Amino acid sequence: MSYTLIFVVITALISISAFSNNTLYNKFIMYPYGMSEPKEYYRLLSSGFIHADWMHLFFNMFTLYAFGQYVEQTFEMMGKPFLFPILYLMAIVASSLPDMIKHKDHSYFRSLGASGGVAAVLFSSVYFYPWAKIQIMFIPFGIPAIVFAVIYLAYCVYASRKSSDNINHDAHFWGSVFGFVFTFLFDPSHGRIFIQQITNPVF
Repeated sequence: MSYTLIFVVITALISISAFSNNTLYNKFIMYPYGMSEPKEYYRLLSSGFIHADWMHLFFNMFTLYAFGQYVEQTFEMMGKPFLFPILYLMAIVASSLPDMIKHKDHSYFRSLGASGGVAAVLFSSVYFYPWAKIQIMFIPFGIPAIVFAVIYLAYCVYASRKSSDNINHDAHFWGSVFGFVFTFLFDPSHGRIFIQQITNPVF
């Protein structure tokens, strides 16, 4: 069984359990105001395994499965299959850290979901395949991954500043950045292949 499928199954099982188990939900959720002691830092990771509702869970797991298998296969071809689970788990933590610092004095703030890890996997795929087409709902044509990436990051910044919904756009942004940088650091070509692809677009 692939790492991607393992993460999808585990996350789905824990999230579904948490839908009807408030104790589990409250134990796993990211709550910076209540994380003043190191023993509570596990929430930086555990919050990535619970979701707000079925739609939140489905969207994240669908995206993880759709892009994760390609990123995982690419790491395998590099001879480093272990990098995929490290990327995913570290991204969940890394994307939560800014919120932990930013909202440590805000008792109202809570966050949950695998979005940071999923965004990291998505942007790792952008690094490997910048001109691959990404299909977005309601748009009848594919968008080059690198174009989507720029638009996505810009939207995350805009939506975070606007703060008009309950979506953690900061986690999306930092997860995306982490995924791209992580992949760059562990790419044996040190970005050379990525640059070659960017300068030789394929439409």
